[in-house]
Amino acid sequence: MKLKTFRGGIHPPEYKELSLGSPVKSFLPKGDLVFPVNQHIGKPAKPVVAKGDQVLAGQVIAEADGFVSANIVSSCSGRVKAIEERRVASGAKAMCIVIENDGEYTPFEGVGQKHNAGTFSSKDILDAISRAGIVGMGGAGFPTHVKLTSKTPDSIEYIIANGSECEPYITCDDRLMQEKSRGIYEGLRLVLQLFPDAMGVIAIEDNKPEAIKAMEAVCAGEKGVMVQPVMTKYPQGGERNLISVVSGRDLKFGQLPADVGCIVCNVASLYAIYRACYYSEPLMKRYFTVSGDAVANPATFEVPIGTSCAELVEAAGGMKPGVTLKKALSGGPMMGIAMPSLDAPVTKASNALTLLAEDEVETAETQQTACIRCGRCSRVCPIHLIPQMMADAAERKDYEKYEHKLYGLDCIACGSCTYICPAKRPLMQLFKQAKAEIMAAKRK
Repeated sequence: MKLKTFRGGIHPPEYKELSLGSPVKSFLPKGDLVFPVNQHIGKPAKPVVAKGDQVLAGQVIAEADGFVSANIVSSCSGRVKAIEERRVASGAKAMCIVIENDGEYTPFEGVGQKHNAGTFSSKDILDAISRAGIVGMGGAGFPTHVKLTSKTPDSIEYIIANGSECEPYITCDDRLMQEKSRGIYEGLRLVLQLFPDAMGVIAIEDNKPEAIKAMEAVCAGEKGVMVQPVMTKYPQGGERNLISVVSGRDLKFGQLPADVGCIVCNVASLYAIYRACYYSEPLMKRYFTVSGDAVANPATFEVPIGTSCAELVEAAGGMKPGVTLKKALSGGPMMGIAMPSLDAPVTKASNALTLLAEDEVETAETQQTACIRCGRCSRVCPIHLIPQMMADAAERKDYEKYEHKLYGLDCIACGSCTYICPAKRPLMQLFKQAKAEIMAAKRK
């Protein structure tokens, strides 16, 4: 069978074997847990606790402040130590709720209570997702109850479960599909209850044979749900790319997935939906990969949200003997954010920590030349933009052209153009800066 894929993209080294071989390890932190109130796209959540309050695991500590927002839930029991600005993975400061962990993880009343969610109404399902504070866990962080609220549910034809996990080094979704396949399937079934005419498609890159096998086993003989192996290529997991591969439809600039009859959910979000509806369990923990050529024992952990990345590095054995950590990334090497410090918390939308002995960006800066007009960046762009012209406009700060003629705001910052550029130009960094400045001007 010929595997489906999209036009463009690249094939960077995968390095997934570093962390894939061992089962997921459960990790319970000993130190303070830190909860930024803006772990999602939309308005930051509003704290509903005060310094000195005692809280329990699963208790809402910050409520969604509007429709496009999400609850924040404590993943431990203990005392609210502070509500203050703290550094997050990007190095920026964000308002955070700091909880002094008592190490007991005493659950809040009702957490773990079992339900027959198969009998839930659409409202019951959406309410449970909203209460649980579930967001897109593949990195986007969009509130899931908002994504699944539709005025025309009959127009949705595909619910696509994103199990591609195309970023190098990261294996948390692969391990989740291998170990929690039934829960992912049940979460997908719950979403399908909201959209009566939709088919469920679980898209998995073909470099994950064990995950494909596990998901096919739970879907065997089930109507309306299928597993779709797709070609291993970066960024196969991009929403626009998956929609094209699964449905054959092109998402035009400015359109949302629902406009072409599709909704895309990460497999981790679907598993969280299952836990929320069947066990009254809010989003308190997630699978998280610690990998890279600098860490001693790469592995995937199940960790409470709010855990310090520094503690996870210790759990992975620290640095390799004789190796100096040159760069730490929140995420993978293509779309990850360089971290100024490991003293930052795991959030709902963060799936990995990549620790590197070499900084390829720093090396590329010494080799950078002028653009040689080779066109490789345009050939690999997965959404068919023209990075060469975008870079020229961004450097001249011609943001009118960048936004309205070159569609620069539709760039997904996948880094394919930067990876392939023989002139070593920092294209993605230019595009991120241009977008940030354009959006700042719009807010003013």
